[in-house]
Amino acid sequence: MPAEFIKLYPENPDPRRIQHIVDVLRDGGIIIYPTDTVYGIGCDIFNQKAIQRICQIKGVKPKDQNFSFICYDLSDISDYTRTVSTPVFKLMKKALPGPFTFILNANNNVPKLLNSKKKTVGIRVPDHSIPRILVKELGGPIVTTSIRDEDDVIEYSTDPELIYEKYRDMVDVVIDGGYGNNIGSTILDCTGEEIVIVREGLGNVDDIV
Repeated sequence: MPAEFIKLYPENPDPRRIQHIVDVLRDGGIIIYPTDTVYGIGCDIFNQKAIQRICQIKGVKPKDQNFSFICYDLSDISDYTRTVSTPVFKLMKKALPGPFTFILNANNNVPKLLNSKKKTVGIRVPDHSIPRILVKELGGPIVTTSIRDEDDVIEYSTDPELIYEKYRDMVDVVIDGGYGNNIGSTILDCTGEEIVIVREGLGNVDDIV
């Protein structure tokens, strides 16, 4: 059965459609959705089978996949991370919502959720209403990873209709939230004494330091 293709307007997402997508997530479904950077593929963090399906789609083993958690705001991060230093927390408050991924030391909940030995986790609070409303209604984060294109020039797919054509038989819902970006988030590793820029993406570090 092909995936549903659901149009949502970021400035005013239809509550009934949001609720339907949340129900799909609760039932172990996989969705593709827009963010403030590239389109992502994700599921409920508490559904092991859905996480395994995403890994199969990406062609990786769960222990090798670098997942991030999309959160509504920073109030959830203590459920999944070890104590965050005051400077890092201030930086996150300044940067989020926004196009940044913060790699933090994971607490003991994360390996159980992801069925891996990961000691770190990426935290995202995108500046985009659709994923944030979804996780707020779901009541918890979404495990997320970017959908990449095999094309060496066009690294990320941006057209939701083309994304649907490619993934319609692999996922349960593709959300059309308009054209996505083709630049990923800026990734900051905050697990050591110094903050390290792992990848320069859409987020400008100079704006938050």
